[in-house]
Amino acid sequence: MPHKSAISASDPQAVEKLTAKLQKCRERHELMKGVNAHWRNTGSCVYAPGLSHTQALQLDAKLADPQYPWDKVPFSDYELKNNYQEIKRLEKRIAEITKNHIIGFAGWKFIGGYANANTELNRLQLFFDNKPDKHTHNALRHAGFVYSHTNGAYQRQLNEKAIYAAGRLGFIQPTDGRAVREHQPRYPAKNDQAR
Repeated sequence: MPHKSAISASDPQAVEKLTAKLQKCRERHELMKGVNAHWRNTGSCVYAPGLSHTQALQLDAKLADPQYPWDKVPFSDYELKNNYQEIKRLEKRIAEITKNHIIGFAGWKFIGGYANANTELNRLQLFFDNKPDKHTHNALRHAGFVYSHTNGAYQRQLNEKAIYAAGRLGFIQPTDGRAVREHQPRYPAKNDQAR
């Protein structure tokens, strides 16, 4: 069963919270598989590992109810698949947030402002000396940057996609002549990590 409480990547404890959430999903997955296996062997959920006696009786009653003929096992295929997809999604988010912290994105100066890689807020922020015109504003919005009145900057989540989007906006290119991508530390390729 996927947990609905959202965890922002800007939360300093995001990895810890996501890891705890992932652990609960993995435990639930093992519980569902164990209960299904116990039920297939015994025809009942009573004494299934991880279930209270009350929970086991409720599942047995549900399976015996002719009103729900599609319930052939205590935990259906779709429940197992949904939980497995949540596990994979959480693993991917943890890997992405961890990778972003390892990379250590960097900011740059551009004509009329500067870009700040705010790792605390997990945002790529664009600060302008003067209010951008409508064309610039629309181009920023189209690239996924939203103006934050709180921070006084156009910003979006700090990740590789933000760097790529920034690199495509000609008016925020670094003043030193290098590309936006060249300002970012190189993240080791998978085959480099294996060495």
